[in-house]
Amino acid sequence: MHLITYLDLLQTTERTLASSFQLVSAGHAADADVHWATARFGRQCTEHAEVLAQTRARSAEPSEPAPERLHAQGLSAVRSGPVGLLRDLQDLHQLTTLVDITWELIGQAAHAVRDRGLIHTVEHYAPETRAQLAWLRMQMKSAAPQTLVVAQ
Repeated sequence: MHLITYLDLLQTTERTLASSFQLVSAGHAADADVHWATARFGRQCTEHAEVLAQTRARSAEPSEPAPERLHAQGLSAVRSGPVGLLRDLQDLHQLTTLVDITWELIGQAAHAVRDRGLIHTVEHYAPETRAQLAWLRMQMKSAAPQTLVVAQ
């Protein structure tokens, strides 16, 4: 059953996103809003990954062989300056979008197999990911005019 494959994908991507949020938090500490929000999001993603590991451990189903290039790469370094921050936020948005749609797909599969525990997990944690996306979008929209138009 490939539901297990996608639980593994989500767990791995949440861990990748957590480390990427933490990297941006540390690298852009001068921007207090970015620093504190991304630190909080990193903690949320770590919690999501831990819950997913517990969910996966309860499953008796073996995983199917995963397709090649299943997992996404996280940020390996932060960029400097306002344009760098904007690009870092875009990269975080891209990873968070992958996490968001994967929660959605797992939720659909959980309903199909009537797994109440997994449905509850999705309903509890997916909204945090959607809130992360909303914050990232708002930050980028807010920063874009100053960053892209006004000379630095």
